[in-house]
Amino acid sequence: MPQESRENFFTELLKFVVVAAIIVIPVRLFIAQPFIVSGESMDPTFKNGQYLIVDELSYRFSEPERGDVIIFRYPRNPKEYFIKRIIGLPGDTVRIANNTISVTSPDGTTQTLDEPYVVNQGDGPNGTYTVSEDSYFVMGDNRPESSDSRMWGMLPRDNIIGRAFVRLLPIQTISIFPGSTTY
Repeated sequence: MPQESRENFFTELLKFVVVAAIIVIPVRLFIAQPFIVSGESMDPTFKNGQYLIVDELSYRFSEPERGDVIIFRYPRNPKEYFIKRIIGLPGDTVRIANNTISVTSPDGTTQTLDEPYVVNQGDGPNGTYTVSEDSYFVMGDNRPESSDSRMWGMLPRDNIIGRAFVRLLPIQTISIFPGSTTY
């Protein structure tokens, strides 16, 4: 009797592992994945070491929007992952002058972005950038410490993994769609 009980336990354990794998693997591959913030480019919105869950599903059904905080593969080295904020959408013209950002949409409307989350403006270069089709202009919230579209150009749409969905750690900062804003 003990031998049969042991075999039954292992059979049940194997069934559990198979069912768990069938559920977890597709979720991990196609719906959500963990991400740990590394660096100071998004400070104070995101601190180094914070643990996020990335929503990989939403952008399969809708396009990224201005103000979304996204995780993407760095265009110059796709093995590296970055976190930045979308500033310019496809077809936009982004103007940076004296730490103020204005965006002109393809329809000709211009808006100056209100960015209360940007604490450390720094003295970055002024410039005008035209966002190509199927690309985005992204910037970190800590402008002097951010390697972003000002340095390496537009972010191709295909490099976007997803958006910050949940901030889990540290516990006192738990939030859904952390850092998101609308302009």
